[in-house]
Amino acid sequence: MLGVAGLPAVVQFVLMLSLPESPSKVDEAKSILERIYPAEELEDEMNALKISVEAEKADEHALGDSMAQKLKGAFKNVVVRRGLYAGVTVQVAQQFSGINTVMYYSPTIVQFAGFASNKTAMALSLITSGLNAVGSIVSMTFVDRYGRRRMMIISMIGIIACLVVLTIIFSQVATHSPNIDHFESMHFALNASCSSYVRANDPTSWNCMSCLRAECGFCANGVNKYTPGACLALSKDIKDSCREKHRTWYKDGCPSRFGFLAVVFLGLYIISYSPGMGTVPWIVNSEIYPLRYRGIGGGIAAVANWVSNLIVSQTFLTLTKALGSAGTFLLFAVFCGIGLIFIFWFVPETKGLQFEEVEKLLQAGFRPEAFRKSSEETKVDKGKGKAKAEAETDTETKPQPSS
Repeated sequence: MLGVAGLPAVVQFVLMLSLPESPSKVDEAKSILERIYPAEELEDEMNALKISVEAEKADEHALGDSMAQKLKGAFKNVVVRRGLYAGVTVQVAQQFSGINTVMYYSPTIVQFAGFASNKTAMALSLITSGLNAVGSIVSMTFVDRYGRRRMMIISMIGIIACLVVLTIIFSQVATHSPNIDHFESMHFALNASCSSYVRANDPTSWNCMSCLRAECGFCANGVNKYTPGACLALSKDIKDSCREKHRTWYKDGCPSRFGFLAVVFLGLYIISYSPGMGTVPWIVNSEIYPLRYRGIGGGIAAVANWVSNLIVSQTFLTLTKALGSAGTFLLFAVFCGIGLIFIFWFVPETKGLQFEEVEKLLQAGFRPEAFRKSSEETKVDKGKGKAKAEAETDTETKPQPSS
């Protein structure tokens, strides 16, 4: 497994040898930009970079020498602070959409859906990984056409819809799991029965999901896996005994006719995520900060991303045990709803804007377009009201002519 992971690193190393070095002279910069920009845009980009570099040099001494001074200066700067609202928001929202739980634990999630075979679960999980790669290519095609903000909002809506459907599917998987056959559970093998099932006050109410929650294993019926089976102790010997009778052994999920739907909507979840929330947050963080604060701003946003990744990935299995698969996906849907609201309020559109234009946009204070007009109208009304009040005051104080 570790050897296979090294192959992409070798490919990346070879390709990085062809990357141009960061230029230190105007001619070097121009030759590199000619490979990126059309001829008609080259001069504008060169002028914009020249202005940015001059501004960076002029303000470099104001940042300070230590990291503490730089961070203090960043948070005191209103443009950087508003940029961080946007940059950190999209990075945290990306992780709390639950993406890395799907990528890290996709074989386990597929087994939750009722696919007991490790090989089958791994094969299906590879499909989701492939869809993620394809979605990234789609993002390259559409991000400059439709804009960063719009793609993230559409992506979030798709993610929420898929998570809600997955919540329903996994709740149905739990509700309609096969019942426990008392005779098979008690007489399957000597001392093989699940101890929690044996001591249960009402064992007739148990189904496969109850058995797995008690940390036992479910041995499916040999004739039809959707009919009542045995709840047995979780051990290798008993698992082997179950399989020797040509039955399927379940320990993570239960047999379900809804399982294939879970795989389908996991794929749709990836398709919704990858072109928008998968790539665009990194694009936004490369465009949202003033040049002199880009390293600090991007670094803070990246830390927020990886801390969020750590929290989500480390709590996933605990959440599935406490809330169940359905409850966990519903929780992620709620997080995505909150993320969608924050993206709508804090993230401006940066498509087609020069860095200086983004800085002016943040300096003025970003407000969603739907609320921008009403805000401007309110200001106009306030101005008219003030003028009217001043006119009435002048009329009252002005001496009236005598009759």
